[in-house]
Amino acid sequence: MESRFQSFGEFYPYYLSEHRDRTCRRLHFVGSLLVLALIAYAVISANWWSLLLIPVVGYGFAWVGHFFFERNKPATFKYPLYSLIGDWVMFGDILRRKIPF
Repeated sequence: MESRFQSFGEFYPYYLSEHRDRTCRRLHFVGSLLVLALIAYAVISANWWSLLLIPVVGYGFAWVGHFFFERNKPATFKYPLYSLIGDWVMFGDILRRKIPF
């Protein structure tokens, strides 16, 4: 699949345009936070099977945000790697208050 973006720097403004709805961004944030909690739980408890929940939790919250609030298709379907990076960059931008929560 050919990408119209040559770099993540080109992709990120598009990514943000797909996350204009505040509830969608909040669901992404909660999903990402829960992914971090799952990783911490797996490390602390040595329950490595719990890591299998990461895609369900991470994508589940994000996709609810897209399908029900943003009303668009997640960029993950076309740009999986850039979208994954975008999730974490947006998470950081929300924490730093560069993007409204």
